[in-house]
Amino acid sequence: MKVEKKSEIRFPYSEKVLEHFRNPHNVGKMENPDGKGLEGSPACGDMVAVYIKVKPETKVIEDVKFESYGCASNIATGSVITDIARGKTLEEAKKITWKQASEELGGLPPIKAHCSVLAVEGLRAAIRDYEEKHGLVTEKEPTTEEVVRRRLKHVMNPLTGLDIIRTDLILKITVVDGTVRVVVDLPSDHQFASAIKEDIMEKLGSLWDVKSVEVVFTA
Repeated sequence: MKVEKKSEIRFPYSEKVLEHFRNPHNVGKMENPDGKGLEGSPACGDMVAVYIKVKPETKVIEDVKFESYGCASNIATGSVITDIARGKTLEEAKKITWKQASEELGGLPPIKAHCSVLAVEGLRAAIRDYEEKHGLVTEKEPTTEEVVRRRLKHVMNPLTGLDIIRTDLILKITVVDGTVRVVVDLPSDHQFASAIKEDIMEKLGSLWDVKSVEVVFTA
């Protein structure tokens, strides 16, 4: 009697992707980072947070870590992006591309290419956060309601996993003489009110022409 061999399960990933997925480098939250960036949303299936430590004299990234919520491509890309960025200056790290990350991993399935973009954007967001906090931003865009709205798209609503703009938590934004006032459609004693307020103040407080940030809850 002829016994048929069971077909081997094949993953649509290169060995390099699987290696970084199974044993990712630089994983974890960094305490007191010099810069941090968050891109994506767990509700969409993929999110990456990137943290950096920078040597002030040389602007070299001394340490970099990431946290990932998502698929194998997401985790592998975060791992390889942080490997590439470590030891580079901020300017050098800004030039890291999703294509470079994909090539380093031996290619990604086309449907997963966005994972590389998320990791790269997370790194760039962390660099931008550092530069804003240290007055290194050369292109100083005046803070307007639209600028604030863009920033708030990076503040998550823990109830849904989507940002607070898309979930309509923001009732009103005003920008007057360096003071940004944000009205949030939540009671002040809500379980996530404190975390959302802290995140809003952090995202807006580093803008070069913002003197103060007021977060007001509806009740």
